[in-house]
Amino acid sequence: MPRSVNSVAKRARRKKVLKQAKGYFGRRKNVWTVAKNAVDKAMQYAYRDRRNKKRTFRALWITRINAGARLHGMSYSQFMGKVKANNIELNRKVLADLAMNNPDAFEAIVNKVK
Repeated sequence: MPRSVNSVAKRARRKKVLKQAKGYFGRRKNVWTVAKNAVDKAMQYAYRDRRNKKRTFRALWITRINAGARLHGMSYSQFMGKVKANNIELNRKVLADLAMNNPDAFEAIVNKVK
């Protein structure tokens, strides 16, 4: 009995990977073995950095809140401690947005917790 190979599925798999490699430089975009390695690595980076993005944004929010709090004579840790003590349920994302785009509202929060 002759050997059976599923060339249709094989071709589809390769097309899928080469489509993902579109826009890469040099052989990374059109040579199967190189493109496959490049796409695998890119997917690892994408998975890792979806998690790292959350850390990066939290750090950015903390920096912005700290800058806004220091304009009113408080450190970040003092400010957040008093926010929690006064049961103000605003998260860091909202507080950072207020500190940057609406300083009057942020000052009102600072005055309330002092």
